[in-house]
Amino acid sequence: MILKDKIVAISGAASERGIGLSTAKMMASFGAKVVILDLDANASQKAADSLTGEGHFGVACDVTNREACQKAIDEIVGRHGRIDVLCNNAGITAPVKFLDIKPDGWEKILAVNLTGILNLSQAAIPQMQKRKSGSIICMSSVSAQRGGGIFGGPHYSAAKAGVLGLAKAMAREFGPDGIRVNCITPGLIQTDITGGKLTDAMRAEILKGIPLNRLGDAADVAGAYVFLASDLSSYITGAVIDVNGGMLIHG
Repeated sequence: MILKDKIVAISGAASERGIGLSTAKMMASFGAKVVILDLDANASQKAADSLTGEGHFGVACDVTNREACQKAIDEIVGRHGRIDVLCNNAGITAPVKFLDIKPDGWEKILAVNLTGILNLSQAAIPQMQKRKSGSIICMSSVSAQRGGGIFGGPHYSAAKAGVLGLAKAMAREFGPDGIRVNCITPGLIQTDITGGKLTDAMRAEILKGIPLNRLGDAADVAGAYVFLASDLSSYITGAVIDVNGGMLIHG
């Protein structure tokens, strides 16, 4: 039970086929007490109720709202006494071409994907500092590394690239406090976001560029989250873990 009794908060984790809920289920199976953060309180609690074990609950949290993030972290600490792991998983995408990006679309993509990480992390880090221990895991994307993805527009790439920079800066600043900060960069993962958009022709073409010859599943990303949350990765911080089947093999 590599996560036994660790208190874990996961944002954007109420969607049935999403990476967040898959991560929550895997972490619970390894002994963690998981708090689901998502926009809707009922959906968050329903997701928490689906987990094995005890001590799980759901909280409504709009990551773009600083006060909502602080309230969510305060509730976690109030009920569990601490927070050990924060998974900054919440994110949205939009398949928009560069010249078609509107100001409100730009702001929305950055608010959820990047500012949300700032908000939740600022709320959680002081609690981790008190105990000189913590793991923060941030969701980036292969889109940040290759200048575009399959379904995300340039503003999505920009936001996810910002996540990489922000996480590395956090890792440097809070390493002396015993707080580790790492990123995950998934490739094309089969979730509700991609489910209805991927044609057979697109799938065949995409697979040509993936050495492992398959698309990713939510559980593939969940495994990376579990590793970075656990003490197995106790000497890893500021790292970027690619979960893309070899789509982007670095030189």
